[in-house]
Formats: sequence, structure tokens, C-alpha cells
Amino acid sequence: MFTGIITGVGRIAAIHDLGTSSFYGKRLSIEVPDGYLDDVGLGDSIALNGACMTVTTLAPERRQFTIDISAESLDKTAGLTDEGSRINLEKALRASDRLGGHIVSGHVDGIGRVSFFAPVGESWELRVVAPPALARFLAYKGSITINGVSLTVNSVSDIEGGAEVSINLIPHTVENTSLGGLSAGSKVNLEIDTVARYVERMLQAGMLPPSSTSPKDTSK
Repeated sequence: MFTGIITGVGRIAAIHDLGTSSFYGKRLSIEVPDGYLDDVGLGDSIALNGACMTVTTLAPERRQFTIDISAESLDKTAGLTDEGSRINLEKALRASDRLGGHIVSGHVDGIGRVSFFAPVGESWELRVVAPPALARFLAYKGSITINGVSLTVNSVSDIEGGAEVSINLIPHTVENTSLGGLSAGSKVNLEIDTVARYVERMLQAGMLPPSSTSPKDTSK
């Protein structure tokens, strides 16, 4: 479990194939900031651009760790196959930690495309087109995770091919995550709000109780 509050920006230092065909995944070596691995152990979960991965080896002296990513995960995510690229990092949430963003599972629901990214006043406006399957989960002032970052939707418009959300990024977010390197056309990992996911399930199954009725008093 995560919060969408980025705790460091790393770099994909090396990528190694785990097999000779497209059915095999890859092993990624991730370079991290000084001291980032001090409280990390083998088997720990770290989200890379919003995708939850398991630490398979540690090399603190080189400020690196590795993860193995399956072909299925590679097919369903973006930004994890470019050697040298910067990526957002978040360690798994502890029970005693503050929930600074929103509840994030680290399971990427789909890939979006940046349609606009430019400074507006002191901040930046980021617009992302989400695929049709995710459009119904996006709402004004709702939460969305983009490349692992917990963000608030400022507006949402239904368009051909999905929905476009507009998000305001303050300078701190641009400077302390990899989002500052985005441009129109960039692909990004998206995770919808967990609450929206359960509401959708209840609506599909007809499990929401009537809103205008109350239990009758049958004691008389």
C-alpha cells in the first residue's frame, strides 16, 4: 500500500533481459539518492512510477537495487523500459505513517497520454487523456495517481477516445518528482481512486441500498 507521496527520484541504471523472447520480463537496476536504501530490505515493496515492485537485490554501496518485472507488467505500464530515464520512487506505507496523499495500491490501471504541459502563473498545468475504460472513474476534485504521484483533478472532460483531466502542479511537485520531464505525447501510468473502484463494483452488482427509505418500526 502507498500514498502517492514520492519519497525519491531514481534512475534506471541498467536493463537486462530475463529471456530471449517477448514472453520473458526484464531485470532493472535502479540508482537511488544517497541514504535511500538505509531502511530497505530484500523483498520490500517499492513503487516505480506508480507500479509496485519487489526488491530482489541490494547494493547500498553503489546506491542501487534491482527488481524483476514480468512481460505482463511491462505490457501494462509505461516508462520502465528506457535506460537512463528518471523515475518516481515510493517505499511501501507503514501502519504508523501519515496518509499524506490518498490510498494507492501500486497497481497500474491503464496508460494515459499527456496532451498539454506548460507553465501557468507560478504553477504548471498538466492535461492527460485517460483511456475509455478509466473515464467513468474520474471526477472533479477526485484523486488520480499519475506515475505514482497523488494528484487532484481540477477538471475532467469526456472526449473521443476517453477523458481528459486537467491537473495543477505546484513548483515543489515539478522539482521533486519526474513529472517535470513530461511533454505532450508522453505516456504515463494511471491508477484510479480505490474508493471509485468499489463504488463501480457496487453499482454493477446492484448492492447500493435505497437512499430514500429507512427501516420501519415493526415493534407495534
